[in-house]
Amino acid sequence: MEKIFLSPPHMSGKEQQYIAEVFESNYIAPLGAFVDRFERSVCDYTGAGYALATNTATAALHLALRVLGVGEGDYVLASTFTFIGSVNAILYQHAHPIFVDSDESWNLSPSLLKEAIAKAPQKPKALIVTHLYGQMTKIDEIAEICQEEGIYLVEDAAESLGAIYHGRQSGTFGDMGVYSFNGNKILTTSGGGMLVSDNEAWIEKAKSLSTQAKEEKPYYEHKEYGYNYRMSNVLAAIGVAQMEVLDERVRRRREICDLYGALLGDLEEIRFMPELAGSRGNRWLTTLTLETGDPFKSMAALEKEHIESRPLWKPMHLQPLFKGALAVVDGTSQKLFAKGLCLPSGSSMSDEDVARVSAVVKRSIG
Repeated sequence: MEKIFLSPPHMSGKEQQYIAEVFESNYIAPLGAFVDRFERSVCDYTGAGYALATNTATAALHLALRVLGVGEGDYVLASTFTFIGSVNAILYQHAHPIFVDSDESWNLSPSLLKEAIAKAPQKPKALIVTHLYGQMTKIDEIAEICQEEGIYLVEDAAESLGAIYHGRQSGTFGDMGVYSFNGNKILTTSGGGMLVSDNEAWIEKAKSLSTQAKEEKPYYEHKEYGYNYRMSNVLAAIGVAQMEVLDERVRRRREICDLYGALLGDLEEIRFMPELAGSRGNRWLTTLTLETGDPFKSMAALEKEHIESRPLWKPMHLQPLFKGALAVVDGTSQKLFAKGLCLPSGSSMSDEDVARVSAVVKRSIG
């Protein structure tokens, strides 16, 4: 049987045309016209003031912390229920993470955030908040807390490009936002990221740091260290083509989630990830919990039928790497990890594919 992947790339059909234009211009790397086009397209779509295309979303997060002045000994708040790429940048800056647990939305809890700020050994410098699986956090409450406390807000919108909260795009509520174009995201450039902000000076600083922090001289002069973090023109060409179909990809992923709901929603054992009132997630992945079943048993059953699935993220405060790190938790994310399952959600899936997956899940839980 044909394998069903969790979230495979879905090309628009124009990628090769744009790549051919790159080759014709011979601007293969590191920069070129398509990098500019890609950055403009993200700004136009999201409403962000300025954008910087990077080689990964992790690089974009690192640049955000560096630009905001996070350094050795500082404390940075972060969602515990997330992928490690969301928080690695804290370690790159030799800062200390403080992990904050989730609420009923599965995303970071505003009330636990307040508690974490109160318990921090010193005032945290920033918060990296993740919009999990393409679903928006209570970002208005979180942004208000950060503003009141004088804490920089960085949105990890790696999974949530195209998600909306009260008419405003994910990644545009904080001081800086980050999107991912990794191979399994809703749009892909094979690998890549984007840093956005309404602060032009911050984006210009990040641009300098991303290109080895070279001074404006006719020769190579450096007053500080930088990185090789920019996106190539070739990958940006793929990104331009992908941005042209973003609304279609969001629509189809939401249809797939709704179809799973119709096929599995009547089972008492299953609870789908909720969607906040006033928001529209991109449903990057359809995720659920098995209240009485074993998600790993369901994963094994799906794998036997050549269907890829994944558990939910293992919380960061439970990772051996962060043993001893500060965390304000109430067990929510730990329970979600123990019970959770990510189902195939690629926008190229057919309705028949969704039905095939659903049938296996039903059998696996009896």
